[in-house]
Amino acid sequence: MKRHLQFIFVVLLCAGCASVKKDWLAVCGDGVVRIIDMAESDSTNIKEIWRWDKDDPQASLPKGYDKYMRNLDECKFVDNNTKMLLTASGDGMMLIDIETKAILSYAHVPMAHSADLLPGNRIAVALSTHKKGNALEIYDIATPEKVVFRDSLYSGHGVVWNEKRQRLYALGYKELREYELVDWNTDRPSLRQVKMWEIPMKSGHDLSPVDENRMLVSAHEGVMWFDINKEEFSPFEPLQNVENVKSVNYDPKTGKLIYTKGEIKWWTHHIYQENPNKVITMDSLKVYKVRVTK
Repeated sequence: MKRHLQFIFVVLLCAGCASVKKDWLAVCGDGVVRIIDMAESDSTNIKEIWRWDKDDPQASLPKGYDKYMRNLDECKFVDNNTKMLLTASGDGMMLIDIETKAILSYAHVPMAHSADLLPGNRIAVALSTHKKGNALEIYDIATPEKVVFRDSLYSGHGVVWNEKRQRLYALGYKELREYELVDWNTDRPSLRQVKMWEIPMKSGHDLSPVDENRMLVSAHEGVMWFDINKEEFSPFEPLQNVENVKSVNYDPKTGKLIYTKGEIKWWTHHIYQENPNKVITMDSLKVYKVRVTK
């Protein structure tokens, strides 16, 4: 009976994603992923909706794989908020079904910092350290641990799939790249670089889509808009003077801004929200990036 009620709760949980999509936030660090209701959370009371812990026996991690998922960098909602895509600088990438918590795909990816789900059940991963060199890699969900394509990308930290443009964008230390899919319906898919722009900052940290035509690029010196049509960078005023922003989520319609910034070396325990202005403190987690539901 208890198991049946838990199943009903999860189904209702996912059924409600669309109605609260701008108020649910994925927070990860130290091998734990939490979905919290940002609108109803503050530093003294965090409303947790969902949790996944690598140390939970029900997590069903492959033997020995827990060591790769220790330092979670990014947890991203994908596939209409039904799945969670995780990357860990502890060397792992993982795709989880939110409803069942089943692991759908995984790979040992050295220093994985960001990933996104592509058409055809493939995953793009940006990584900053690899014995074969820094890279952007493509994996097929059906054959985890097998790299189907790789391209050199110095200090890869952000990757975003733009569905309407049918383009992949990847952020490195000093550059932003645009790729198109090639031979995607074959067993030898590849990416072709269409354009490359030098970012007007050093040490790119995060790439965050706002709409089909604009993205936010964060780096050590601050955050900038990037207009894809105009191919131009411009200052993002709300965070123009905030250094070391690690992740940024912004809704221009409401002005809601949620971001993290490095405070303890590369990590933080704080999530910042403006409009209204408040800080959520996650004492139990070393947080790098946070992501809102799409």
